[in-house]
Amino acid sequence: MTKRIAQLTGMQKFTLIWFGQMLSQFGTATTRFSLMIWAYQQTGQATPLALLGFFSYILFILVSPVAGVLVDRLDRRLVMILGDFGAALMTLFLLILYMGGGLQIWHLYVAEALTGAFEAFQMPAYSASISTLVPKKQYARVSGMRSFAEAAAQVIAPALAARLLSAFGLNVVMMIDLISFSLAVLPLLFISLPRVAQNVTENAPRKHILSDLATGFRYIKERQGLLGMMLIYFGINLTASLTYFAILAPMVLARTGGDEIALGNVQAALGVGGIIGGVLMSVWGGPKRRVHGIYLIGAFSFLAGDFLMAVGRTPEVWMFAILFATIFVPIIVGSKQTIWQSKVPPELQGRVFAARGAVEMLAMPIGYLAAGPLADKLLEPAMQSGGALAGIFGGLLGTGPGAGMAFMFLCTSIAGTVICLSGYLFPKVRNIEKDLPDHTLDGLPTAT
Repeated sequence: MTKRIAQLTGMQKFTLIWFGQMLSQFGTATTRFSLMIWAYQQTGQATPLALLGFFSYILFILVSPVAGVLVDRLDRRLVMILGDFGAALMTLFLLILYMGGGLQIWHLYVAEALTGAFEAFQMPAYSASISTLVPKKQYARVSGMRSFAEAAAQVIAPALAARLLSAFGLNVVMMIDLISFSLAVLPLLFISLPRVAQNVTENAPRKHILSDLATGFRYIKERQGLLGMMLIYFGINLTASLTYFAILAPMVLARTGGDEIALGNVQAALGVGGIIGGVLMSVWGGPKRRVHGIYLIGAFSFLAGDFLMAVGRTPEVWMFAILFATIFVPIIVGSKQTIWQSKVPPELQGRVFAARGAVEMLAMPIGYLAAGPLADKLLEPAMQSGGALAGIFGGLLGTGPGAGMAFMFLCTSIAGTVICLSGYLFPKVRNIEKDLPDHTLDGLPTAT
């Protein structure tokens, strides 16, 4: 079997790895949805749900620079295995607590934080391995496959979680998650990844790990196009985290009287949009000028999708809005990822991608941390009947539970559009594909 796997092409090897990771994403998404419902049932507020997101990113950001150095130094296959194994341990930790009757909200925060630390290793190793397996012309399509996997998990997870929760309980959901982790690791046990030569661009002996931490940040800083693109994407993530990631679920639950089925349908629509976009990106490959895929399509997604989410009052309208908005997300992500994979040499991608991820993802905990109090303490009271904003925006958004969170979607519709279009204001960012040369490697020899 090992000999047969060794004879596979790089794209075939990636497809096996991708399929295993997709199964793991199904399990993880199902558990996270179930735990989110459990947390909302305990509190009935938006803030605890937003804090789940906050803690999932805080260690990810702190650990990412070190993880990037190690990803470039170690066997990336081994890093991915250990990352998946660590995440599985966190699920097992929650399962034991739940079955013992001792699961509390703060346990979820701890588990999310530690899982984020493991993902800080797994994600750059996964992304960097693509450049060693497939040629440049396949980068955009591979990104579309990854977006498809993430979106498919979002479609399946809500419906699957709702049925498993009602039929068997939270413990069965987490057991299935553990099985999915083992399926993700299985291909990695037999597939080898090409090793990348080190210090190709630096022509110097390997640095001490503490010195090497700055390499990724320095590489980005010295290339203004990459730096500007990273900062704009920070703004995009901040805007998205305030609404889609932090308060989408509590808004739907608040405006539907806690209807879990309605939330599941909206979440599933989000995944369907991602699947359609992922398939489109895999087949099409995205626009010829990748920057249009990020800034122009991104602006359109924010302007139309967030506005419809804000003014919608029923699950059907929200499903259409989120379906429409998320169709474009794989194109945005794929266009961005293709630029980075084309411009950064493979031997530096672990460090550079980790540095980029730390900055871009810093927006997420900021958004999560701000979204809950902003909704619960300020905007929800302001959009109640007789509230400070109800007289101005009540006719457009309605009043009562969830209206303040709808107002947040209205604000991000405008802010997200402006942030995306700002990419055209800076020549180094606008012309990055032409001005910054690609790296010279076009896939690496497949290891046997």
